[in-house]
Amino acid sequence: MNPLSSTTRTRLTRLAERGATDRSVLHEVLDAGMICHLGVVVNGSPRVLPTCYGRLDDTLYLHGSTGASSLMAAPAQEICVTVTHLDGLVLARSAFHHSVNYRSAVIYGTPELVTDQDEKTAGLRAIIENLVPGQWDSTREPSRKELAATSVIALSLEEASVKIRQAPPSDEEEDYALDIWAGVLPVAQTFGEPLPDPLLRLDIPVPGHIAQLAAP
Repeated sequence: MNPLSSTTRTRLTRLAERGATDRSVLHEVLDAGMICHLGVVVNGSPRVLPTCYGRLDDTLYLHGSTGASSLMAAPAQEICVTVTHLDGLVLARSAFHHSVNYRSAVIYGTPELVTDQDEKTAGLRAIIENLVPGQWDSTREPSRKELAATSVIALSLEEASVKIRQAPPSDEEEDYALDIWAGVLPVAQTFGEPLPDPLLRLDIPVPGHIAQLAAP
Protein backbone atom coordinates (compact mmCIF):
# COMPACT_ATOMS: atom_id res chain seq x y z
CA MET A 1 0.00 0.00 0.00
CA ASN A 2 1.33 3.45 -0.93
CA PRO A 3 2.24 5.68 2.04
CA LEU A 4 0.35 8.89 2.64
CA SER A 5 1.37 11.78 0.42
CA SER A 6 3.76 14.42 1.63
CA THR A 7 2.89 17.71 -0.02
CA THR A 8 3.05 21.30 1.09
CA ARG A 9 -0.55 21.04 2.25
CA THR A 10 -0.36 17.66 3.96
CA ARG A 11 3.05 18.00 5.61
CA LEU A 12 2.53 18.61 9.33
CA THR A 13 4.50 21.56 10.68
CA ARG A 14 3.23 21.52 14.26
CA LEU A 15 3.32 18.39 16.44
CA ALA A 16 4.42 16.38 13.44
CA GLU A 17 4.92 13.34 15.67
CA ARG A 18 1.14 12.97 15.74
CA GLY A 19 1.01 12.40 12.02
CA ALA A 20 0.50 8.98 10.42
CA THR A 21 2.33 7.88 7.29
CA ASP A 22 0.55 4.56 6.71
CA ARG A 23 -2.35 4.83 4.27
CA SER A 24 -4.19 2.07 6.12
CA VAL A 25 -4.54 4.46 9.08
CA LEU A 26 -6.30 6.95 6.79
CA HIS A 27 -8.70 4.20 5.75
CA GLU A 28 -9.35 3.30 9.40
CA VAL A 29 -10.15 6.90 10.34
CA LEU A 30 -12.51 7.31 7.39
CA ASP A 31 -14.22 3.95 7.86
CA ALA A 32 -14.87 4.70 11.53
CA GLY A 33 -16.69 7.95 10.73
CA MET A 34 -20.10 8.78 9.32
CA ILE A 35 -19.99 12.55 8.77
CA CYS A 36 -17.37 14.59 6.96
CA HIS A 37 -17.10 18.33 6.37
CA LEU A 38 -16.82 19.47 2.77
CA GLY A 39 -14.98 22.74 2.23
CA VAL A 40 -15.75 24.39 -1.11
CA VAL A 41 -15.91 27.92 -2.54
CA VAL A 42 -19.34 28.80 -3.94
CA ASN A 43 -19.74 32.06 -5.83
CA GLY A 44 -16.52 33.39 -4.33
CA SER A 45 -17.51 32.59 -0.75
CA PRO A 46 -16.08 29.73 1.34
CA ARG A 47 -18.59 27.15 2.54
CA VAL A 48 -18.10 24.19 4.90
CA LEU A 49 -20.90 21.65 4.92
CA PRO A 50 -21.45 18.45 6.92
CA THR A 51 -22.43 15.46 4.82
CA CYS A 52 -22.34 11.67 4.72
CA TYR A 53 -19.67 9.88 2.71
CA GLY A 54 -18.46 6.46 1.69
CA ARG A 55 -15.10 5.01 0.70
CA LEU A 56 -14.20 2.47 -1.96
CA ASP A 57 -10.49 1.71 -2.00
CA ASP A 58 -8.74 5.07 -2.44
CA THR A 59 -11.80 7.05 -3.54
CA LEU A 60 -14.19 9.00 -1.34
CA TYR A 61 -17.78 9.46 -2.52
CA LEU A 62 -20.14 12.26 -1.52
CA HIS A 63 -23.67 12.87 -2.73
CA GLY A 64 -26.52 15.36 -2.75
CA SER A 65 -29.23 16.87 -4.86
CA THR A 66 -28.42 17.81 -8.44
CA GLY A 67 -29.52 21.30 -7.44
CA ALA A 68 -27.01 21.59 -4.58
CA SER A 69 -24.76 24.55 -5.36
CA SER A 70 -21.87 23.04 -3.42
CA LEU A 71 -21.85 19.87 -5.53
CA MET A 72 -22.25 21.84 -8.73
CA ALA A 73 -19.25 24.01 -7.83
CA ALA A 74 -17.00 21.27 -6.42
CA PRO A 75 -15.88 19.50 -9.65
CA ALA A 76 -14.57 22.77 -11.07
CA GLN A 77 -12.11 23.45 -8.23
CA GLU A 78 -9.97 22.01 -5.50
CA ILE A 79 -11.86 21.15 -2.33
CA CYS A 80 -10.98 20.03 1.18
CA VAL A 81 -12.75 17.26 3.10
CA THR A 82 -12.16 16.56 6.79
CA VAL A 83 -13.24 13.78 9.15
CA THR A 84 -12.75 14.10 12.91
CA HIS A 85 -13.34 11.76 15.84
CA LEU A 86 -13.39 13.20 19.36
CA ASP A 87 -12.10 10.38 21.57
CA GLY A 88 -11.54 12.11 24.89
CA LEU A 89 -11.30 15.35 26.84
CA VAL A 90 -7.79 15.79 28.19
CA LEU A 91 -8.06 17.55 31.54
CA ALA A 92 -4.73 18.93 32.71
CA ARG A 93 -3.57 20.59 35.92
CA SER A 94 -3.24 23.90 34.10
CA ALA A 95 -5.74 25.57 31.79
CA PHE A 96 -3.03 25.95 29.15
CA HIS A 97 -2.43 22.22 28.76
CA HIS A 98 -6.05 21.14 28.38
CA SER A 99 -6.50 19.29 25.10
CA VAL A 100 -8.49 16.55 23.38
CA ASN A 101 -7.69 13.08 22.15
CA TYR A 102 -8.73 12.74 18.54
CA ARG A 103 -8.29 11.11 15.15
CA SER A 104 -8.54 13.37 12.12
CA ALA A 105 -8.08 13.14 8.38
CA VAL A 106 -7.78 15.93 5.81
CA ILE A 107 -8.11 15.26 2.08
CA TYR A 108 -7.35 17.70 -0.73
CA GLY A 109 -8.13 17.37 -4.41
CA THR A 110 -10.34 18.18 -7.35
CA PRO A 111 -13.33 15.82 -7.39
CA GLU A 112 -14.96 14.34 -10.45
CA LEU A 113 -18.68 14.32 -11.13
CA VAL A 114 -19.68 10.66 -11.45
CA THR A 115 -21.66 10.10 -14.64
CA ASP A 116 -21.24 6.35 -15.09
CA GLN A 117 -24.41 4.79 -13.68
CA ASP A 118 -22.68 1.71 -12.29
CA GLU A 119 -20.09 3.79 -10.44
CA LYS A 120 -22.80 6.17 -9.27
CA THR A 121 -24.78 3.29 -7.78
CA ALA A 122 -21.62 1.85 -6.23
CA GLY A 123 -20.82 5.22 -4.67
CA LEU A 124 -24.30 5.54 -3.18
CA ARG A 125 -24.04 2.00 -1.86
CA ALA A 126 -20.71 2.84 -0.23
CA ILE A 127 -22.27 5.86 1.50
CA ILE A 128 -25.21 3.87 2.92
CA GLU A 129 -23.04 0.90 3.88
CA ASN A 130 -20.64 3.23 5.69
CA LEU A 131 -23.54 4.38 7.86
CA VAL A 132 -25.22 1.00 8.44
CA PRO A 133 -23.42 -2.08 7.12
CA GLY A 134 -25.93 -4.42 5.48
CA GLN A 135 -28.53 -1.72 4.89
CA TRP A 136 -28.18 -1.46 1.10
CA ASP A 137 -29.29 -5.05 0.51
CA SER A 138 -32.28 -4.52 2.82
CA THR A 139 -33.75 -1.60 0.87
CA ARG A 140 -35.13 -0.84 -2.58
CA GLU A 141 -32.39 0.37 -4.90
CA PRO A 142 -32.70 3.87 -6.42
CA SER A 143 -34.89 4.18 -9.50
CA ARG A 144 -33.60 5.82 -12.68
CA LYS A 145 -35.53 8.96 -11.73
CA GLU A 146 -33.98 9.02 -8.27
CA LEU A 147 -30.49 8.50 -9.68
CA ALA A 148 -31.07 11.36 -12.13
CA ALA A 149 -32.00 13.65 -9.22
CA THR A 150 -28.85 12.76 -7.30
CA SER A 151 -25.31 14.06 -7.81
CA VAL A 152 -22.35 11.95 -6.75
CA ILE A 153 -18.78 13.23 -6.72
CA ALA A 154 -15.64 11.14 -6.38
CA LEU A 155 -12.56 12.46 -4.59
CA SER A 156 -9.20 10.69 -4.78
CA LEU A 157 -7.49 10.02 -1.45
CA GLU A 158 -4.09 10.58 -3.05
CA GLU A 159 -3.37 13.85 -1.20
CA ALA A 160 -4.28 13.35 2.44
CA SER A 161 -2.95 13.63 5.96
CA VAL A 162 -3.85 12.00 9.27
CA LYS A 163 -3.21 13.35 12.75
CA ILE A 164 -3.89 11.48 15.98
CA ARG A 165 -3.57 12.23 19.70
CA GLN A 166 -4.19 9.43 22.22
CA ALA A 167 -2.38 10.38 25.42
CA PRO A 168 -2.76 11.67 28.99
CA PRO A 169 -2.21 15.34 29.88
CA SER A 170 1.22 16.84 29.35
CA ASP A 171 1.71 19.29 32.22
CA GLU A 172 4.58 21.48 33.29
CA GLU A 173 6.97 19.59 35.56
CA GLU A 174 6.28 21.85 38.54
CA ASP A 175 2.51 21.37 38.19
CA TYR A 176 2.58 17.63 38.91
CA ALA A 177 2.78 18.45 42.63
CA LEU A 178 -0.48 20.43 42.57
CA ASP A 179 -3.57 19.02 44.31
CA ILE A 180 -5.54 19.06 41.07
CA TRP A 181 -7.12 16.03 39.38
CA ALA A 182 -5.84 15.39 35.87
CA GLY A 183 -6.64 12.72 33.34
CA VAL A 184 -8.78 11.86 30.33
CA LEU A 185 -12.57 11.79 30.11
CA PRO A 186 -13.28 9.33 27.26
CA VAL A 187 -15.86 10.25 24.63
CA ALA A 188 -17.73 7.60 22.66
CA GLN A 189 -20.60 7.61 20.15
CA THR A 190 -23.22 4.91 20.63
CA PHE A 191 -26.46 3.86 18.96
CA GLY A 192 -29.74 3.89 20.84
CA GLU A 193 -32.75 1.62 20.55
CA PRO A 194 -34.21 1.67 17.03
CA LEU A 195 -37.39 3.76 16.77
CA PRO A 196 -39.81 2.36 14.16
CA ASP A 197 -41.52 4.58 11.63
CA PRO A 198 -45.05 5.33 12.92
CA LEU A 199 -46.34 4.04 9.58
CA LEU A 200 -44.38 0.78 9.80
CA ARG A 201 -46.48 -2.40 9.78
CA LEU A 202 -46.40 -4.15 13.15
CA ASP A 203 -45.35 -7.47 11.60
CA ILE A 204 -42.01 -6.09 10.34
CA PRO A 205 -39.22 -6.70 12.89
CA VAL A 206 -36.00 -4.75 13.29
CA PRO A 207 -33.45 -6.27 10.86
CA GLY A 208 -30.58 -8.12 12.43
CA HIS A 209 -27.89 -5.80 11.06
CA ILE A 210 -29.62 -2.82 12.72
CA ALA A 211 -30.33 -4.61 15.98
CA GLN A 212 -26.68 -5.61 16.15
CA LEU A 213 -25.56 -1.98 15.99
CA ALA A 214 -28.01 -1.00 18.73
CA ALA A 215 -27.10 -3.92 21.01
CA PRO A 216 -25.43 -2.90 24.32
